[in-house]
Amino acid sequence: MLNRVILIGRLTKDPELRYTPNGIATCSFTLAVDRPFTSQGGERETDFLPIVTWRQLAETCANYLKKGRLTAVEGRVQVRNYENSEGKRVYVTEIVADNVRFLESNRDNQSQRDPNEPDHRRHYNKDPFHDDGKPIDPDDLDLPF
Repeated sequence: MLNRVILIGRLTKDPELRYTPNGIATCSFTLAVDRPFTSQGGERETDFLPIVTWRQLAETCANYLKKGRLTAVEGRVQVRNYENSEGKRVYVTEIVADNVRFLESNRDNQSQRDPNEPDHRRHYNKDPFHDDGKPIDPDDLDLPF
């Protein structure tokens, strides 16, 4: 028997990191995945799939994934159920991921950056030759001889 899923899509919001009472990390997020066909109206339909990761992978996802980021997920489909406060049985279908790939670098996703990010991190990928061609005036302390 085989239960394997591979998905590529974009996060609909920032991941949510929590810890179980035993201290095990779990991260959940929703992945928007386009269907491979269009509707009769010519519009592409999208599925919004709940993803769950555990332990180290959960912490990594919480630290590096952000809303809108293109991501590949590999895992399995899991259906669980519980009884809600009204006594009704609720079924939840989710993807339990054991492999997550970040398909865009942070630099590719600049529009998603946090405006509160420290200045030194925001300019980390700035072109070091952005003012190439302008004269420089080196200080005597900068010269190695």
